[in-house]
Amino acid sequence: METLRWRTEGRIGFLTLHRPAQYNAVDRTMLEELEAFWRERRYDEQVGVVVLDGGDARGFCAGLDMKTLGPEIFALEPAAIYDAQRRLARLLVAMRRAPQPIVCAVHGSAAGLGFSFAMAADVRVVSEDARFSAAYINIGLGGADMASSYFLPRLIGAGRAAEFLLTGNWMSSEEALALGFASRRVPRPDLLATAAELARTMTAKNPLGLRLTKEALNVALDAGGLEACLEVEDRNQTLLILARRLQG
Repeated sequence: METLRWRTEGRIGFLTLHRPAQYNAVDRTMLEELEAFWRERRYDEQVGVVVLDGGDARGFCAGLDMKTLGPEIFALEPAAIYDAQRRLARLLVAMRRAPQPIVCAVHGSAAGLGFSFAMAADVRVVSEDARFSAAYINIGLGGADMASSYFLPRLIGAGRAAEFLLTGNWMSSEEALALGFASRRVPRPDLLATAAELARTMTAKNPLGLRLTKEALNVALDAGGLEACLEVEDRNQTLLILARRLQG
């Protein structure tokens, strides 16, 4: 892959965004490679957890590449713009559909689509210099884009989410931790090791139980109420008990 780096250690997979000179901004090649990557994970039974990070770039991800893909999309006819928008946004759906929990290790800036990548992950670990912005509104677009209006209120509450989406202001790493957006805030040198340790804790669990827990959490985000959540939990636990019995 040209814009991504992928390696595995046991049941942990490490996905690194790799366009350091462009702050890991998403161009057409990265879009295509991310689509293929998440599609492959749907059927990957060897990797139990994915750790996503920004590698050696100055920041995690600057969002859409506004020197290449951005202008290309803005010049399209309305129907084609809509198709391009849907294609980019489906990256977030693909992350949620991946059966593996995703631990996102964020350093520096995560803006626009980069912010959404962090939101679509299951767990976020941030460095002290990390910061986040739904920057769409700062370039003349609406602040609600790339699933930000879906994820952010669920992660930090509607009031604070509205503030960040309407202003385009930066969320600091301190705020991210205080609001519950991030699970850990660590010095930059400890970032990847901290994310990997969380991943190791997860991969030590029952693999099927891990996947079904992510599925249950996803369902609960959209469930109509308590009863719907309980139906999923009851089904999952029954499956796991039966699987354990079959294993002897």
